[in-house]
Amino acid sequence: MLALSLFGSLLSGCGYNTFQEKDEGVKAAWGEVVNQYQRRADLIPNLVNTVKGYASHERETLEAVTAARAKATSFQITPEVLNNPQAFQQFQQVQGELSSALSRLMAVSERYPDLKADTSFRDLQSQLEGTENRITVARARYIAAVQDYNVSVRKFPTNLTAMIFGYDVRPSFTVENEKAISTAPTVDFGGEKK
Repeated sequence: MLALSLFGSLLSGCGYNTFQEKDEGVKAAWGEVVNQYQRRADLIPNLVNTVKGYASHERETLEAVTAARAKATSFQITPEVLNNPQAFQQFQQVQGELSSALSRLMAVSERYPDLKADTSFRDLQSQLEGTENRITVARARYIAAVQDYNVSVRKFPTNLTAMIFGYDVRPSFTVENEKAISTAPTVDFGGEKK
């Protein structure tokens, strides 16, 4: 009985229960990220169909959005994605491709005043913008949960518990074009007269 009590107090003091809480926190934050990406994917068919009615000759852009959505929704999101940096990077890549295709679609809409005036399009655009904001918030919460978890994995003495029970550092979201955005843009006013 004394040995069992001693073992229980050692487990609670080594951070095992903390890892359980933090692991569940990461999973919950990840679930919210996936939920928001799914919300965005669900809005896309209606948005594409609305644009198609006004800008049917923009076939290439509409097909690119549809293909990017299909690729993003066919990606198998399993719990292993959180523990596999390559799968996590692939998930980020397909979501980035979808974001890029949507940006091109929104740029196309600027050329069609009738489309921009369409109530359905404006509502869908507003919902999409709101969803993009929700994605940003969900990703920020996931990043914070992963940071908290990863600190416990690496910090002494809980790192010993992490090694014993196989808790590894989790991947976090990164910026796809980190090198490009870290370089200041070139501004050229050469053609401007004084």
